[in-house]
Amino acid sequence: MKRPLLSLLLPLLLLAACTGSPDRPEEPDERDGGDTAPPGPSRPHWQPKPGLTWQWQLKGTLDPTVDAQVYDIDAVDQDAAAVADLHRRGRKVICYVSTGAWEDWRPDAKRFPKDVLGKGNGWSGERWLDIRRTDVLEPLVAQRLDGCVKKGFDAVEPDNMDGYANDTGFPLTAADQIAYNELVARLAHDRGLAVGLKNDLDQIPRLLAHFDFAVDEQCAQYHECDRLTPFVKAGKAVFHAEYELTPDRFCAQSKRLGLSSMQKKYDLMAWRRAC
Repeated sequence: MKRPLLSLLLPLLLLAACTGSPDRPEEPDERDGGDTAPPGPSRPHWQPKPGLTWQWQLKGTLDPTVDAQVYDIDAVDQDAAAVADLHRRGRKVICYVSTGAWEDWRPDAKRFPKDVLGKGNGWSGERWLDIRRTDVLEPLVAQRLDGCVKKGFDAVEPDNMDGYANDTGFPLTAADQIAYNELVARLAHDRGLAVGLKNDLDQIPRLLAHFDFAVDEQCAQYHECDRLTPFVKAGKAVFHAEYELTPDRFCAQSKRLGLSSMQKKYDLMAWRRAC
């Protein structure tokens, strides 16, 4: 999940100083869930390797000319022609989809029953989902991934995959999150899509085998980039963005760890400063 603008978060940051951040459990070792089974067979799919350059643009008119090997763009706002154009330019293309939170502007928003909608996640029009309700969510997520396939995407970035570590309004556990994240990964692989683990650093040891790459926000700012090294050691790319740090403050570490890093603005338009 993208972090809200700093100006909007100042009151919450003051509160977090007293209560602790909901995004970062104080005792992660006790919240990583139980044993998880290895992934089963899946359709052939792209397997991004460490060192690839990337662009992440979710808002504004798409700029296809950025010097990056991988583009991460919105599933709904961009059409098949945009994906095909990026492919002609030699890019791989990731499909951004929110799988752990409801967004009131999406075309399928009315298909989500009210009883699976939880508290807001800090972004206007978004609410956490009750990921335990896979009977409801699995067909909805599957349909969204089908849309990614239809448009020709190579991979999916499922967002809001760490609800259990936030105040969602539901009593979600680490085991609930692992089960749901594994489900999303399986649905992607069944469709021939590579799939990335978004944030959720505490559960990397349990989920590494199920995901083909990672997408991380602000690991340098929060001094946790080393926790992503299992992906790199497994030959899997880590696509990393910072908002409040300039490249001179994180690129040296990123290069040492093998991360694909850049600075972005919170609006996630075309602007970027890559390492």
